[in-house]
Amino acid sequence: MNIDAHVHYWQLARGDYDWLTPGSPLYRDFGPTDAAPCLDAAGIDGVVLVQAAATHAETEFLLAHADADPRILGVVGWLDMMADDAPARLATLAGHRKLRAIRPMWQDIADDDWLLHPKQTRAYEAIIDHSLAFDALARLRHLPNLLRLIDRHPALPIVIDHAAKPDIAGGGLASWRDLLRPLAAIPHVHCKLSGLLTEAAPGATLETILPYAETVFDLFGPDRLIFGSDWPVLTLRRDYATWWRWAHDLTRPLGPAAQSAIFGANAARFYHLDPLHAQSAS
Repeated sequence: MNIDAHVHYWQLARGDYDWLTPGSPLYRDFGPTDAAPCLDAAGIDGVVLVQAAATHAETEFLLAHADADPRILGVVGWLDMMADDAPARLATLAGHRKLRAIRPMWQDIADDDWLLHPKQTRAYEAIIDHSLAFDALARLRHLPNLLRLIDRHPALPIVIDHAAKPDIAGGGLASWRDLLRPLAAIPHVHCKLSGLLTEAAPGATLETILPYAETVFDLFGPDRLIFGSDWPVLTLRRDYATWWRWAHDLTRPLGPAAQSAIFGANAARFYHLDPLHAQSAS
């Protein structure tokens, strides 16, 4: 089974996508009818929708899509981690079987210590109690504090989105690798093979991405890597078919068993997905 574990849908009229700017190619609605041709062509059986706005309404919007589309196996939603009622609100959201993880938008928060604020302790504990996972939308500057967070909450299942967004355009391989290595040494920390193209300069080639992909292969191994497209953000650099093909080319040296894990089995295991409800791609 092929699973894309990082897809976004948004609807501008909802009014909570503060990071989208008029004039950008991304400044329009993206939904299932837009994604379907890409997913069908790649033979994607299931997807995980990931939040793109810091509101509870966004999570409800994605869960509504999940109710309507059997190909959506899971949703990574948003939670106000600082709210006094965060555990109660999460308990309500967790009543939906397709809510599989929570993701604060760390990359947009100026305070690098925000993720360690004591007010969030009960929210992290609630995520664990509801058997949910945690998507870490982290940049390099967050990684030392992510280590501290794991020390505080060692039972929190974590996947690092977009391999922590290395500065591929600026040639930041060594500093990124050094910061990522101690996290990769923790057995329950996973990493998404996603978002790398967006961090590269326009016109980047497969060879540009190769040393970064090889680094995550070496650090995390095939059992803790999860494929994601980051569609439609991906389209700022390449189309879906290109990243799908490149991801397979990059992982081919690992062998077919590893590819099967990276392109489906690892996502199903990490997020506790139910592939039996997936829509078979035609």
